[in-house]
Amino acid sequence: MNWKPKKHDLLGLLPGHLVLTRTREEAVRYLSFDDGPEPAHTPKLLDTLAKHGVKASFFLVGEKIERHPEIVQRLVDEGHMIGNHSYSHWSFRNMNLAKQLDEVYRTDALLRRFDERPHHRMRPPHGYVGAQLLAHFARQRRSLVYWSYDSLDYQDRPVETLISRLRDDPPAAGDIVLMHDDSDKAAEALDVLLPEWLAQGMRFAALPGNAS
Repeated sequence: MNWKPKKHDLLGLLPGHLVLTRTREEAVRYLSFDDGPEPAHTPKLLDTLAKHGVKASFFLVGEKIERHPEIVQRLVDEGHMIGNHSYSHWSFRNMNLAKQLDEVYRTDALLRRFDERPHHRMRPPHGYVGAQLLAHFARQRRSLVYWSYDSLDYQDRPVETLISRLRDDPPAAGDIVLMHDDSDKAAEALDVLLPEWLAQGMRFAALPGNAS
């Protein structure tokens, strides 16, 4: 069975407009990718998604947005959702609220240049969110995005192992799938699995871009 951390199970009990772990859409799955943009890997992943006609969601790191704006522009041009994954990708665990908000809003400002949205969906680095940040987002009517299906593509195992695991236990309708574009594992696995999944009638989409 797919591994789901207990913390995420608890977050799933919160209202979806505050913390989104999965959607109520019963016919669609949502691929999401963290930690880019990476010039050595993100373009290959985009080629794979385009090859199979699939849209996805990318939670981007501000420092990398500054270094690789052309990749972010390609994401937008090709219809993918761009989201906020903090500016530095350091865990929020040891930051005070002011520093956390600087990471969030600094990255929002960078993303705004590409899609003109005032705010973006936010996925905290390393999945950590404290009570203060959660309360701030609630006051601002903004949502945090987690996931309901962890692909484990970050594990140091061969891509064949990833393919077998995802084939044996595929994401369910409504699942938000956690993957990463800081290696080629996701692209290589999806190039094999997406034709199979699409042939089975699965549908994939980007998350709506609204942050609230």
